[in-house]
Amino acid sequence: MKQLIIIRHGKSTWDLPVRDYDRVLTQRGIDDAHLIGKALRKIDLIPDAIWSSTAARALQTAIIVTEYVDYNFKNLKLKRDLYTFDSNDLLKIIATCDDNLNSLIIFSHNHGITDLVNQLGSTKFDNVPTSGVVAIDFDSNSWSALLKGTTKFHLFPKQIK
Repeated sequence: MKQLIIIRHGKSTWDLPVRDYDRVLTQRGIDDAHLIGKALRKIDLIPDAIWSSTAARALQTAIIVTEYVDYNFKNLKLKRDLYTFDSNDLLKIIATCDDNLNSLIIFSHNHGITDLVNQLGSTKFDNVPTSGVVAIDFDSNSWSALLKGTTKFHLFPKQIK
């Protein structure tokens, strides 16, 4: 059994003259990341691994959320390849996860996230919003052999504010 928890980065600013990769969270993005972290703590989520895109907004979100889950922050893995907007790229990265690990959280970007959760999960979403979380369970022993799974839960900031 594998569980994949997919988290979209928090709301980021377009107001600074920086490249897309360097965009940082707005105050709402920071607040929503704390909100999601607190909600994940309440469900006693204990991930085996957490991977984050190296883009500023995803990394900021991962740092905030990781404060709230039972995970040693020094084990947070930064993966430049998670800076993608394509679900097939995300699936290829997830497939590299060690099969000895059963739960993986990834922090990445849309449209790849929405496409991925719709491809793999049992619940369809028009859009996974910023700071949105979708957890999918798979009846599989291998990350490289993931097929259709069951959407276990989703948490979106608007539903818990």
